[in-house]
Formats: sequence, structure tokens, C-alpha cells
Amino acid sequence: MTLRKYLTSRVFGVQVLIAIAIVASLTYLFMHWLTFTTDHGHEISVPDLRKLTEEQVQTKLDELDLDYELLDSVDYRSDFPQFSVVEQDPSPGTKVKVGRKIYIKINTSGFSSVRIPNLIQKTYREAVPTLRALGLDEGTVTYVPNLGKDMVLEMRFKGRNLKVGDRVLKSSKIDLVLGDGKMSYQEEENAADTLSVPNEEIPVNEQ
Repeated sequence: MTLRKYLTSRVFGVQVLIAIAIVASLTYLFMHWLTFTTDHGHEISVPDLRKLTEEQVQTKLDELDLDYELLDSVDYRSDFPQFSVVEQDPSPGTKVKVGRKIYIKINTSGFSSVRIPNLIQKTYREAVPTLRALGLDEGTVTYVPNLGKDMVLEMRFKGRNLKVGDRVLKSSKIDLVLGDGKMSYQEEENAADTLSVPNEEIPVNEQ
């Protein structure tokens, strides 16, 4: 039988149909398996976990067949309850697959304390970034006569003077006393001399 006759024969046609059926069946089975293993089309909306405790997070995610992992705790934030979720990833409303892990960060139990740095004789421009880097805020700024313009002369917290090394809670507002630059050098020397003279003892007249 010639090749031309074979290609036009009934036997060849049947074999072609069988081959097409086998390929179609394998394709269908593969797509069905792929859909099953990837859970295609079945996604879950990530719930809002913020302000929930870790126990509440676990209960909520178990109901949705989701998992979680605690990444870290963050500095205390007063607008969130203690030991509650402050941040989560993915964010609420994100569509994820079953079994997806949600990463969370927990609020600490309170503000941690920091030591007051030495800002005396530093300029206002230098002092403010230093405070912010430590998690402190700039409070009230007042000026007093002094040769050094915008130079830090005192640090105060709630009306009391602070010394280098004193501890305050993070997010505290530190008041700064700055020089106004209006005192002349001679006036500053005279003021310093006046302060350095010890008070004379006043003798008590004997009766």
C-alpha cells in the first residue's frame, strides 16, 4: 500500500481520532489536577486583625484555614491595646489562597524608657533630630538672654530640669531653653561673674 493510500485509508483515520481523544483526555486530566492542587478560583479575603490579641488572631484564622507568624513587637502605641496586632501583611481585604501565612506585629505593654542625651551647648538644629532619633518629641521652646543664639542651655520635662543620663519614656516631650543671641559677650561675662561670687554671711548681732 502506498503512503498516499494509507493516509486516506479508514485505518489511518481511526488512529488519528484515537490519538486526538487520548490527547484531549490527558489535557482534561492535567487541568483538573492543576486546579485541585492550586485550589484555583478559591480565594479567601484576609480579615482585619488589627487590635486583636494573638489568641483572637489564631481563632479567627483557624476558621478561615489561614495561618500566621509573629514577626516582632513594635514600640508602644497608645492608640492600640497592649499586646494587640499593630501591623499585618498581607493587608486586610487581600485575596489569598487557603493555608496562606499572615505576618503580624504586636504592640508592647508600654513605652520603653530612653536616656537623655547631652544636648547642652548644641544648636537647636542639632538637638531636634537627636531627640527624634531616640523616639522623643520636641516640646515647648523658650528663649533667655544668652550670647549663643539658638544654643541649648537647659532641657526640661514637665517643669523639671533634666540632666544627661536621666531616663524618660519614649514619646515624651522635651522642652528646650535656648539662647536668644542678644546678650553681648561682656554682659555674659558680668552675669557669670555675678553668679560666681559667693553670698557673704551676715553676722548675727549678739544681744
